[in-house]
Amino acid sequence: MKNYEDYVSHLAKIADVGNSIAVLSWDQEVMMPPKGAEKRAQQISTLAGIHHELSAQEDFGKLLEQLVKDNSLSDKQKRNVSESLTEFEKNNKYTTVFVQEMSKTVSQAFQAWNKAKKEDDFKLFEPYLEKLVKLKREECELLGYENHPYDALIDLYEPKTTVAELDVLFADVKNQLVDFVKQIADAPQNEDALMRQHYPKEKQLAFTELVLEKMGYDFEAGRQDISSHPFSTSFSPEDSRVTTRVSEEDLSEILWSSIHEGGHALYEQGLKVENYGLPAGTYLSLGMHESQSRLWENNVGRSLSFWKYFYPKLQEAFPDNLKNYSVVDFYKAMNIVQPSFIRTNADELTYHFHVLIRYEIEKELILGNIEVSDLPRVWNEKYKAYLNIDVPSDSKGVLQDIHWSHGSFGYFPTYSLGSFYAAQFFHKAQEQIENLEEKIEQGNYTELLDWLRTNIHQYGRLYSASELCERVTGEKLNFTYFMQYAKAKYEKLYALQATEKLITN
Repeated sequence: MKNYEDYVSHLAKIADVGNSIAVLSWDQEVMMPPKGAEKRAQQISTLAGIHHELSAQEDFGKLLEQLVKDNSLSDKQKRNVSESLTEFEKNNKYTTVFVQEMSKTVSQAFQAWNKAKKEDDFKLFEPYLEKLVKLKREECELLGYENHPYDALIDLYEPKTTVAELDVLFADVKNQLVDFVKQIADAPQNEDALMRQHYPKEKQLAFTELVLEKMGYDFEAGRQDISSHPFSTSFSPEDSRVTTRVSEEDLSEILWSSIHEGGHALYEQGLKVENYGLPAGTYLSLGMHESQSRLWENNVGRSLSFWKYFYPKLQEAFPDNLKNYSVVDFYKAMNIVQPSFIRTNADELTYHFHVLIRYEIEKELILGNIEVSDLPRVWNEKYKAYLNIDVPSDSKGVLQDIHWSHGSFGYFPTYSLGSFYAAQFFHKAQEQIENLEEKIEQGNYTELLDWLRTNIHQYGRLYSASELCERVTGEKLNFTYFMQYAKAKYEKLYALQATEKLITN
């Protein structure tokens, strides 16, 4: 068993370096002064090189090869070793020079993106993005692929998922969701003016911290800060942080950012600390991670049941703003379906058109059918085609997401996968947790969080996403559950069927 102990110790060391990079990256996006950018890029690049060397160390590979043949290991230990060997083989396809170059370019690109977005000028970001795309195309060749080079990048975030499979999934989005959204667009629209009043920043932050704490987020093992693009990051289950975005003139900005990122953080806090560094202590995939944030944000956080508990508390925080509005007014305002420019602010239905656009662009960009200089034009054309809106600026268009400045190509499809997993998981939770809706109305989320921790969080990467979905729900990912959820909710909200009654006060 000594060999296994050496393996655990080595993975903890790799995790320590990786989490040190994460701390520096968190600071870069939340607190770092502008003049720190150049040296921060150097610091992260240096640590990234060390991380890669530890991950691809020859002696570590030999240890894994010994352990994979060790029949004395438990099933859990064998799965840890198997996952680590797969990751080791992938890491060995990279050179240290490539890893350091990528890390340095990403740090520089992030600063350029931040400046370009503030000044609303894609040209400021373009040369850095061109370098990143060139590196990502090289990465596809380093990693290898069978059919489409983009498969290699998807696999980094959603292992064993391919363009061929995603094309089928997004065909479902086109064939089923597009027509349903058109039905909603033709119906009388609800109002969201109550969201667009002046809401003081500090009160918003205090309210969302109350919500996060009630959801089960442990502030002794995390914190909430502000960043230009909301995100969640974790250095261990005992230090999992969220950031949010605040607009004093739009309450919806912070509500969905905080609840969404809180869902991510609950997943990280639910991993077992004794598995630190091991596959069993690591999140399964980004699609699975997104399923946790979307379940809390949409299936729970945008429900009438959730706000029956929280709306009176929101009225206490903002009495002048909300005294003339009921909880149903608020529920209708938060669930308006209409085309918009910004993905993170999109409603839960048109959101998938935003993802579809990015997916189609990335595929062609990596293939070389689109170049970086084409991006503003292609982006704007697709927004007109899918959402019938004219993009007014780079900052509300091609510059809105942080992902490309991070080199995160292949990431966007996981957002839609997460929503579809979330609908399927929540459907099963409703079956297995008695009176779940009533518990949500009472502000009691303990059983739901326990269900998620028992069925999903505790396993880390001991199963594939497909295996875990089937283990939890009895079947593989099925888009039908998302459409059932969407229709049950929005047919009532928009009175799309004569037999359904519109929600009343």
